[in-house]
Amino acid sequence: MQSRLDSEQIKEIAQRLLDAEESRRAIPPLTREYPNLHIEDAYRIQLTIIEARKARGALVVGKKAGVTSKAIQQLFGVDEPDYGHLLHDMIIHEGEIVQCSTLIQPKAEPEIAFVLARELRGPGVNAVDVLAATKYILPVIEIIDSRIADWKIKLPDTVADNASCGRVVIGGCVRKVDRLDLRLIGVVLEKNGEVVATGAGAAALGNPANAVAWLANKLATLDQSLKANELILPGSLCAAVDVKPGDNIRASFDRLGSVSVRFE
Repeated sequence: MQSRLDSEQIKEIAQRLLDAEESRRAIPPLTREYPNLHIEDAYRIQLTIIEARKARGALVVGKKAGVTSKAIQQLFGVDEPDYGHLLHDMIIHEGEIVQCSTLIQPKAEPEIAFVLARELRGPGVNAVDVLAATKYILPVIEIIDSRIADWKIKLPDTVADNASCGRVVIGGCVRKVDRLDLRLIGVVLEKNGEVVATGAGAAALGNPANAVAWLANKLATLDQSLKANELILPGSLCAAVDVKPGDNIRASFDRLGSVSVRFE
């Protein structure tokens, strides 16, 4: 299907989102102005943003799949996930503090992240291929953020907005995938010491490895791949929770340890 936006429109919308991120001021939904915004156009906007960030010195250190749970897919009325790019300045190590003033409307969600030992290039990648290529997995908290006001997003909005990427908090515990059934790894998400959500690996396309395989195959349509040592996020295992200054978030995973972060 041909794109309905020309190059100048793509650049203008990308700049609008870049300005929103830098000013910490959200903009109205893109789909309000462009009700028929195509997913292919949304990805063109995303890639224009990433190229602009790279031109300013940002490095791509990984990728993420989103919309990997059936509930979220039904909410958006779609039958496949989306993806975004992780940049070096999005990475937070456990023990560091996240300044809410650097974000707009953050939410936190737990994920099982992958680090690959070798490149994965589609098409035809499956979960077995993903597990064979995995160096290790580790617990992370993804801090999603939207440059779209009040999170009033449709799928093209979040795709254009780099899949609502914000920050990624990396836990210190790593595990080999040998003898682990990723579908059954449970997680308890706590906010200020209270349990606010629970989930399991099966929430991400039935198995987080399925989500990584989908991502490798999707990227292949753009002549891209998942590279060795990249950080790969397969999607949240439960609903995201709002965060504000003073909040402490902790995600505790069965057989995978925990990861926590404080917001100020």
